[in-house]
Amino acid sequence: MDDIQFRKLLETLDLSWEGYRKVRKGVKKRLRRYIKKQGYSNFDTYMQEIHLNPRLKAECLRLMTVSISRFFRDQNLWQILEKEVFPALLKKEKDRIEIWSAGCACGEEVYSLTIVLKRFEDIFKTLPDFEILATDLNPVYLEKARIGVYPKSSLKETPPEWLGRYFEPLAQGNLFRIASFLRQNVTWKAHDLLSDPGQTTFDIIFLRNNLLTYYQEALKIPALCAIIDRLAPNGFLIIGSHEKLPPATPPLKAFKGHRYIFQKIDLSRR
Repeated sequence: MDDIQFRKLLETLDLSWEGYRKVRKGVKKRLRRYIKKQGYSNFDTYMQEIHLNPRLKAECLRLMTVSISRFFRDQNLWQILEKEVFPALLKKEKDRIEIWSAGCACGEEVYSLTIVLKRFEDIFKTLPDFEILATDLNPVYLEKARIGVYPKSSLKETPPEWLGRYFEPLAQGNLFRIASFLRQNVTWKAHDLLSDPGQTTFDIIFLRNNLLTYYQEALKIPALCAIIDRLAPNGFLIIGSHEKLPPATPPLKAFKGHRYIFQKIDLSRR
């Protein structure tokens, strides 16, 4: 599969060449293995089947998912969450805070979040209940997240003093298992970001390095609007540090000037 064929596939799936350009080598390798395993004689035959078979197209989309993450990726974000975003939420004095990690991949973001929340609990003793919904299109990633075992390379930005408290080293080489108490209050669920996100309203939505990076505008904007509809007034939307919101995004404002943390404007108070 050369780049011309790969771009043709991206167009068929309404995916972005710019988003996949730097990660295409691994994705193409995965697709070649799948095409060969399924017995297709060549790429063009596979493309014809995708056009005719919705199930095959959905499977192809799952194969296109990218999992490039690690614990506490983008250190500055986690400092802002701990020092500014979570304190702002606590001022609301809610009984429960709902959080959605949309496109959670293998769970590094979710467990980083539960570690930060556990640290808050240790400091403040009494906190509202936190409920986290973690979703991804790829069921293989979700299963890895549920198991919660990670290579040491995924922990390179985790403070060393946290390893002994929040992770259990395993005998099989440089592998670590997430502590069982960090799995509480997390629900894992398969979900396509282009489909209806449901009726739950969230106080924080993590939408990092997925929808805004890998999809074309025609699909990106309506899906983004549907996701923002699920955000509570004054709730927070967090995107990737290298991502930008489209100009047509519904009413959001940058939170304290941060370029990838946004707060939903409460129009009822206008």
